[in-house]
Amino acid sequence: MLERKIQSFIKEHLRSNTNKVLVIDGARQIGKSYIIRFVCGELFRNYIEINLLEDFLGERLFEHTTSVEDFYLQISMLAGNKMGVKEDTVIFLDEIQTYPHLLTLLKFLQHDSRFTYIASGSLLGVTLAQTVSIPIGSIEVKRMYPLDFEEFLWANNFGKEAIKNLRRKFLARESLPENIHNKVMDLFKKYLLAGGLPDVVNTYLETKNVMRVRDLQTEIGHYYAIDASKYDAANRLKIRKIYEMIPSSLENKKKRIVVKTIENKAGKRYSDYEQEFEYLIHSGIALEVRAISNPVFPLIESSNKNLLKLYLNDVGMLTNVLYKNNIRAIMDNKTSINLGSVYECAIACELKAHGKILFYYDNKKRGEVNFLIDDYDTLSVVPVEVKSGKDYSVHRALNNFISVEDYDIQTAYVISNEREVTVKNKIVYIPVYYGMFL
Repeated sequence: MLERKIQSFIKEHLRSNTNKVLVIDGARQIGKSYIIRFVCGELFRNYIEINLLEDFLGERLFEHTTSVEDFYLQISMLAGNKMGVKEDTVIFLDEIQTYPHLLTLLKFLQHDSRFTYIASGSLLGVTLAQTVSIPIGSIEVKRMYPLDFEEFLWANNFGKEAIKNLRRKFLARESLPENIHNKVMDLFKKYLLAGGLPDVVNTYLETKNVMRVRDLQTEIGHYYAIDASKYDAANRLKIRKIYEMIPSSLENKKKRIVVKTIENKAGKRYSDYEQEFEYLIHSGIALEVRAISNPVFPLIESSNKNLLKLYLNDVGMLTNVLYKNNIRAIMDNKTSINLGSVYECAIACELKAHGKILFYYDNKKRGEVNFLIDDYDTLSVVPVEVKSGKDYSVHRALNNFISVEDYDIQTAYVISNEREVTVKNKIVYIPVYYGMFL
C-alpha cells in the first residue's frame, strides 16, 4: 500500500470532536477513495460506503433524499446491519458531487450526530463553485493531490530517516555526497516518468514497464476528457482544447495559453473562456499560477487573474504527452532536450501538494520569474527559479527582481541539476530534489 501524508490528517479529523464533516476534494485517480477506505477501516468497526455515482447510474436511491430521516431509511436498506453508534460507525459518501443537495444535508446529519461522516468528490471543486447552498461552517474541504516526491521516495523504500537527513542538509544549506546525490537524482528522474498518480506508481513499482505506465497515463487522460464532456455542451470542446494545449503552451516563451488560438478567433480575451479555465482548475486536473507584477506580501492581494499559467496536475502525465515511451530524454540527460517545462511542472506539483498558492513574476521591464511564494515567517516574498540545463547560474530576470529594494527580498532559490548547494548574495542554489523541502 502507498503511504500518503493525508492519512494522518484524515485520522486526526475522524478522531476529533469537531462539528465539521471532512470532505476530500481532488481530481480523479489520485487515491481519495482508497485512502479514506483504509483509514476508516482502521478506526471503525462498522464501515458503510456509498458510491453516489454508481447510485446515479443505477437505482438513484439518493436522488431526492433531502431529509435526515429519508437518508437513514436509504442507508438502512443498504447496510442496516452496520448501523451502530457514532463512535463505531462511519458513513463514507463517495462522489458526493453527483448529488449536490447532499452537501447541504451533511450539516443536518452532523448535527443529528447519530454516525460519523466523511465524503469525497472528483469534481467537487466545480460543484462547490456552482452551489449556492454550501453549508458554511459544517464542512471542511481538504484538497488532495497526486503523490509528491517525498511520498514517491517512501514508495521506493527510501527510508524516512534518510529523508530527515536530507532535510537537515537542506536547512543547513549543505550538499549531498556525490553517491547519494546520484541515487536521489535517479529516483527524481523516475518520478518525472511515473508521476504521482497511485495506480501509475503501483504499476511502475510492480512491472518497471514504461509502456504499461504510459498506457495507464493515457487512459487517465481519457477519463479527464470524459469528465469534461459531462459539462455544458457549449463549453466541453473548449475545455478539452485548453487542456490539450497545456503541454505545448509550456514550451512557449511566456508559457501561457494564447487565448486567440483556442478557437482561432482574433479578439478573444481571457474573460471569454473564464468558465472553461475555472473548470480545469476547480476539477483539479490543472494547476493555476497567477501573474504578479508588483510583489507585495501577501501575494494574493496583487495577483492578476487574467494572466494565468496552467500546469498539468501530474508531471508523469506531462512527460507521457511529450516523450511517450522514450525514457532517454529524461534518464540520459540528453543535451538536445530542454526539460525546463518538465522541471517547472514537477516543482509546481510539489508546491501545490504542500498547500502553496502559486504565483509568478511578470514585468515587462524586468522579465519573468517562474514562481513566487509567501514566506509567513519573514512576511516576505520568496522567488523560485527553475533551471534544467547547465546554465543554471544565468538568470537575468531573477537578478533584476531581487535588486528592487522595495520588494524586500531576503532569500531566492534557483533549482537545478547541480549537486552543490551554494549561496551568492540572496540567491541559494539547490538541487532539484530539495524542492520537496520548500
